Amino acid sequence: MELPWLGEHCSERSCKQLDFLPLKCDACGEVFCKDHIRYDDHKCSSAYKKNVQVPVCPLCNTPIPVQKGEIPDIVVGAHIDKDCKYNPAQQKQKIFTNKCTKPGCKRKEMMKVVCEQCGSSFCIKHRHPLDHDCRGSSQPISKA
Repeated sequence: MELPWLGEHCSERSCKQLDFLPLKCDACGEVFCKDHIRYDDHKCSSAYKKNVQVPVCPLCNTPIPVQKGEIPDIVVGAHIDKDCKYNPAQQKQKIFTNKCTKPGCKRKEMMKVVCEQCGSSFCIKHRHPLDHDCRGSSQPISKA
């Protein structure tokens, strides 16, 4: 004994399977079997209504709000043109900022090299107290 009034046929053209537990697509409203319920599986033409993704600016990493019906690429482009807080000068900050305090030396170091005796900052070449004629301590620093 068949029960033809139970279940529904899958709306996918290539399937048309009689499913007793059919699923209704929340975007297009058509009925599908479990194999074709995902938007990509039945090539849903209304999937964009349910696609709620927030694009992020590639320069400043700020989420950009997009209203329904707007194209995300255009909204992000407008943000970059007007509101973007990206500063290219900030990206190219100088690395070598610690200048040697020995008179006549113009070298700069990435990290601060401080003399324990006088407390001044020096380059690698003049980091030792004997190399920069340190006057910080009255005791000899090295026995050499």
